[in-house]
Amino acid sequence: MTLAIKPRSSLEGQHFHVVVIGGGINGVAVARECARAGKRTLLIEQNDFASGVTSRSTRMIHGGLRYLEHGELDLVRESIRERDRLLRERSHLVHPVHFLLLMNERSQRSAMKVRAGLWLYQRFAGKKSGNPSEMELKRVERALDSGHRWSIFNYEDAQCEFPERLVAEWVTEAIAAGAVVRNHTEVLAVDVSHGRARGVLIRDRTSNKDERIDAAWIINCTGPWADRICQRSSVRTSQPMLGGVRGSHIVLPRFSGAPTAALYTEAADGRPVFILPWNEQVMVGTTEVADTGDPSKTAPSNEEIEYLLRTVTKLFPKAKLAAHDIKYAFAGVRPLPNSPGNTASAVTRRHFLHDHKADGAERLISAIGGKLTTAASMARECARQIGLTVAEPKMVAMGPGSALDPMLDHEVLEIARAGSVSEETARGLMEWHGQRAMDIARMALVSAELRAPICPHSSHIVAEVVEAYRKEFAVSLGDVLLRRVPVALGACWSESCSREAALRIGAVLGWNELALGENLESFEMERTAFLKRPSRGAAALELAAD
Repeated sequence: MTLAIKPRSSLEGQHFHVVVIGGGINGVAVARECARAGKRTLLIEQNDFASGVTSRSTRMIHGGLRYLEHGELDLVRESIRERDRLLRERSHLVHPVHFLLLMNERSQRSAMKVRAGLWLYQRFAGKKSGNPSEMELKRVERALDSGHRWSIFNYEDAQCEFPERLVAEWVTEAIAAGAVVRNHTEVLAVDVSHGRARGVLIRDRTSNKDERIDAAWIINCTGPWADRICQRSSVRTSQPMLGGVRGSHIVLPRFSGAPTAALYTEAADGRPVFILPWNEQVMVGTTEVADTGDPSKTAPSNEEIEYLLRTVTKLFPKAKLAAHDIKYAFAGVRPLPNSPGNTASAVTRRHFLHDHKADGAERLISAIGGKLTTAASMARECARQIGLTVAEPKMVAMGPGSALDPMLDHEVLEIARAGSVSEETARGLMEWHGQRAMDIARMALVSAELRAPICPHSSHIVAEVVEAYRKEFAVSLGDVLLRRVPVALGACWSESCSREAALRIGAVLGWNELALGENLESFEMERTAFLKRPSRGAAALELAAD
């Protein structure tokens, strides 16, 4: 088959009730909420949906245990409520995870304080946490540095391994509700005249055409770019809205003694660090470093990589991990509210909606802060602030975008039969695509090329790529392999995987040799810029592991 990508229709001179700038999880949530309220909504993203902060997070959907330290009880309650809603409505993407909180005699928090915090956290959740098995606890204890006296506490939270997929589903739901979406489209400026925001000037990067759009309301959900949008639009705030903080992570292969539960511990400086099973690998994060540079160019420093590696090696010395074991590192800038004088860890993770009326730009609102867990509640608050009627959603067992349970074997077998694919592929379809898995399986039945794995090491198939281009607004190979069908984040991926995937995808999409080369080159450039391999300073990193 050859997939024809329809050219985008012009937006020049069109009027929207709401224009949302920024296609991360917050912007997509706001656009979905406004569209569902019956308002003509446009969502604009300069790169690809979920390609910024959303894809560079620790990928946890959590109630915010650490927020109790700062007395943010309302934020904890909100986070737990939203976490539980996502667990019910998006069970294929968000799943419960057992956490082990590790402390030794050098920990800066007392055991009594931790017990009190966990008791309160459990009370807010309204249910008892499940416990990891005794075998798992003993395995972790054996693997830990025996030179310390360890206290191990447990609690339950949740993880969304691929928030990129959650964003893709919400984009699809926004479109179904009537929203118009444009990724790879830059907002050059917000048009402000006579004290009011009246529209936006945009540049479609796929065609390099500039267009002007009218809007009744403009919502700036650009995360760490929020101040920049205001600056280029001559909207002057009394002080910066953001205090950018870089958070870096490293990804390691599963190592000897690596826990199946998630770990929450302290680094040498007392900062909380997570060690998480993720995507058949181990993710370690995060750091907190001031960063006021270009968010699109942020990268983990050697010092941050060393800090994270040292934390793991001190915890698990028997694993003998070293710098060459690091699969890759990545970083993103957290759009925390500007809070001069406070340490990054003390700055609230609560979101704020900044109304720019006092700045001479009525009907322009900037969303500041927030996190994966509370994106939907922030979107409801934002919609209400611009006068829309939004009801608090009811808890349901399965929502319109929800999945079948990926653990139900009979569902897996039905999908496998429908698409003539393996049970492993069918389970992968369910885990990443929820209720749309069956449609993709039926499409795969059309040809062996569609049923072929994307790369030789993956159970995910080319039909998923076609779905991404046809229905999820993927434009580039990076949009697909890093976000819609994120196999390139896997443990196996290499340049040879990229080449093989491009060949298999290109054969189905009808790429000629030139198109194949261009797609592959742009993908490798994006992947290399995002997922950094430690290079310089490797000797220092090796010493850090000793």
